[in-house]
Amino acid sequence: MSETFKIGVMVESFRLSLKDSLAAAAKIGASGIQLYATMGETHFTKLKGTALADLKKMLADNGLEVAAVCGDFGGHGFQIESENIQKIEDSKRVMDLARELSSTVVTTHIGVVPADPSHPRYKIMQQACYELGSYGQQVGAWFAIETGPEPADVLKGFLDGIGLPSGIGVNFDPANLVMVCKENIPQAVRTLAPYIRHTHAKDGINLQPVDAEKLYNSFAGDSQENYDAGLYIKEVPLGQGGVNFPTYLDELAKTGYKGYLTIEREVGENPYADIEVAVNFLKGLMKN
Repeated sequence: MSETFKIGVMVESFRLSLKDSLAAAAKIGASGIQLYATMGETHFTKLKGTALADLKKMLADNGLEVAAVCGDFGGHGFQIESENIQKIEDSKRVMDLARELSSTVVTTHIGVVPADPSHPRYKIMQQACYELGSYGQQVGAWFAIETGPEPADVLKGFLDGIGLPSGIGVNFDPANLVMVCKENIPQAVRTLAPYIRHTHAKDGINLQPVDAEKLYNSFAGDSQENYDAGLYIKEVPLGQGGVNFPTYLDELAKTGYKGYLTIEREVGENPYADIEVAVNFLKGLMKN
């Protein structure tokens, strides 16, 4: 599996300034980074003119490329029709930014895809994704839906129904699938193989059966009395959770995917140390 994949880091995972995060990513041996275009100093409305030029210079100085841009606006994704007009336009601007940064992938959560295609929310979400996938085709980018809320076969059926030959894809996060859906990860890779454009390197554990709707509603900020997501799912360092990384990476390699494994570390008291361990863990696997 030598040098099959590239290793990236979500810069926000370092919890440092942008400048220091890029330096940290280079120092630990990452080839690329993913950044949020919906918050902080890298918000898509701020990365223009001098700010954009400065970022490009910092990337070049650190020998880094942009693996993907995160266009997640939070809330309920694209589940609420009245919110989608603005979210779609903003997501297009994020795709424009990605192309400015020589990246072809924009990742986001779109909400929970219903298992039943007749659910009224299904077509609302599908239409939004069709519009963004179509725009992706125009500008040479991929609108990549992050896995997690629904099983892989449900997401594949949803994507197949959009009917676009390009422009729409998947950001494969194995930890989300393990924590929420208790998925068989190699099988999930085989199911979603035609759509995988980027991946997150993350690990986690399912502590007890979880209702995806309630879980993701809690992430969206809905008031749910006494609901504690930590009772159901737990993110852990790579290799310590339910993702069998050797078999996962073997299956990913079989699909022909040669893109990024982008480390995302959302918890932990020492993110730099955790990310450094994750980089070394992945490099070790790829040498075998």
